[in-house]
Amino acid sequence: MRVALVYNQKKEDSAQQSLTDDSSEPPSLKREFSPQNSLPTFPQYSRTHISDLYAEWDTFETIDAVRAALAEHHDVMLIEADEDAFLKLKTEQPDIVFNIAEGLLGVSREAQIPAILEMLQIPYTGSGPLTLAICLDKSRAKEILSYYQIPTPNFTIIASPKEIGNNILPFPSIVKPLHEGSSKGIYNSSIVNKREDLVREVGNILEKYNEPALVEEYLSGREFTIAILGNGDDLVVLPIVEIKFDSLPVGVNPIYSFEAKWIWDRADSPLEIFSCPAQITKQLQNEIETVCRKAYTALRCRDWCRIDVRLDTKGTPHILELNPLPGILPNPEDNSCFPKAARAAGMNYNQLIQNVLFLAAKRNGMIRKQHSFDMTN
Repeated sequence: MRVALVYNQKKEDSAQQSLTDDSSEPPSLKREFSPQNSLPTFPQYSRTHISDLYAEWDTFETIDAVRAALAEHHDVMLIEADEDAFLKLKTEQPDIVFNIAEGLLGVSREAQIPAILEMLQIPYTGSGPLTLAICLDKSRAKEILSYYQIPTPNFTIIASPKEIGNNILPFPSIVKPLHEGSSKGIYNSSIVNKREDLVREVGNILEKYNEPALVEEYLSGREFTIAILGNGDDLVVLPIVEIKFDSLPVGVNPIYSFEAKWIWDRADSPLEIFSCPAQITKQLQNEIETVCRKAYTALRCRDWCRIDVRLDTKGTPHILELNPLPGILPNPEDNSCFPKAARAAGMNYNQLIQNVLFLAAKRNGMIRKQHSFDMTN
């Protein structure tokens, strides 16, 4: 087949490549305890030191690895998801598109390329524009989960400073941007223990991202991420990945923050932050897999998705968010969870990419034969 790989490549951003401070060390970790609870808070990194503008985009290494995996069996062309993408796709008319484009502008940016492809009637991998748009709006996704009685942390939306007084969630809470991925806007300081913390974090998000803040009930249990492949009733849940917060610098909050993902955990000095397969009971594994299958179906995900889950104090799995455009860094030292789960299942990187393409081609009626995942290296 003629396959077009549509992508966004990280720009050379000097602020993103280097920090004013020594990035190998955490910020000052002087503990400040709130009288209401026992969760410590910590001074945050100076956010002027780091740019996260292109955090969701892929590096050349990732794009080339996907290209190479597809090129084992197909003719591959590269099309960047910029203003010229529509004309290139219309002119080239590939048989199918392998879509990893995140977009840049607007709250529905991840839906832009799939919407173009549907207008041009070109098949593509992954979820449709509606699912991608909803999953990037964390509140809309959580509303749908709640409708289907799928556990998700309680939340509220704050769109302006004057709405802070409307917050009725108990402390501690966690504050996130409403429309971002790749841990953008989630810092060690994002766990808030009192009103002053809430005002600070909401203000930071409103100013930096010009979008509402999601204030969410903080769950203190273990956290997992789950990779799923398939469509309809034929879903394959790959081995569960647990995030091991005890590998983070001493004293920081147990969340997968921007600092944890992009500063403390680096390819040249990776943290032992993930355990796969997760060391959990069979009962908990079944509970996590069941809730993730329900969420995948409720949000109408297709072909693949990574789902983040956290346990409450009773050990009940709650859906944090769905990532229908999952990160797929090829280097094992980069700690990319979907490829890590695939490797734990016996599937190498190229097989993972090829299986996603196969699922999309089959879903679009381009392949009639039955398929079982090849999980041999």
